[in-house]
Formats: sequence, structure tokens, C-alpha cells
Amino acid sequence: MAKRLMFLCTGNSARSQMAEGLARSLLGGTWEVYSAGLDPKGVHPLAVRAMDEIGIDIRAQSSKPIDPALLDRMDLIVTLCDDAAERCPVTPPHVRRLHWSLPDPSAVEGTEEQRLAAFRRVRDELLRRIRQALLPPGRPGLAPGVGDGGEEE
Repeated sequence: MAKRLMFLCTGNSARSQMAEGLARSLLGGTWEVYSAGLDPKGVHPLAVRAMDEIGIDIRAQSSKPIDPALLDRMDLIVTLCDDAAERCPVTPPHVRRLHWSLPDPSAVEGTEEQRLAAFRRVRDELLRRIRQALLPPGRPGLAPGVGDGGEEE
């Protein structure tokens, strides 16, 4: 039986949406992957574009509010911003929690290319962290060079 994983952030529009798409792609059938937000805003178009660049389509994903009953059935919850970590409902002791404080790429101002670069940075950091924390040793992830931004640690 697959384990259950949920990514949480404030708007469920960028960080958690990209994390959901990456985790589904990388983890295959070993995890059921979900995402939700404290104040869902809709999937950000630049999140879709940044994921398209590495061959992951998140267009079918949607912004969802946190469902406490669903949280209780998770094996792992990963909060992606301090707000989500502080406001996340209490979960049973069996639910493991991780906190990855990542900047909100949708808050970046500038040209479209500068804004897209912020989404790419967050995407690549999510990819690195998911690989490090959740991929079993020896299991291949995405094709070499895809989505690493050239900065594999």
C-alpha cells in the first residue's frame, strides 16, 4: 500500500503545486501525493510554465483548502512556508511532519522572465529536497540534468 504525502503552503498556487507534480513524477506509486493551502488561490500560470520546462504537466491540478480529515490520514506532511507551519491543524502522532521554508515565487516583482526565474529556483530547490528526503537510495529520479538547474549538491 502506498504511503500518503501532503504538501502545504499558504495559497496552494505555486510551491505546493510544483511539489505535488514533482513528487508524483519522482515517487511513482510509492506515495499518494496531495497538496493544499490555507487560503487557496488557483494554480499560478508561471508554476505551470516552470513545470512544463522539465516535462511535468500540472494543468489538471487544482488549488484546494486544507481538509483536516485528510490530514489525519497522511503519513507525511511537508509545510513549505512558515505561515503553513504555524497554522497547520494539529495532526495525530503517527503523522510525520517536515518543514521546508521556501520563498513564495509569486511574490517576486519584475519582468516576466525575472518572475519565471523565481519559480525555477523554487522548483529546483523542491526537486533537490524531494530527491534527498523521499527517494529511496538507488532509485532513479528524473532524467539526469532535468530540473537540476545545474546545481546538484
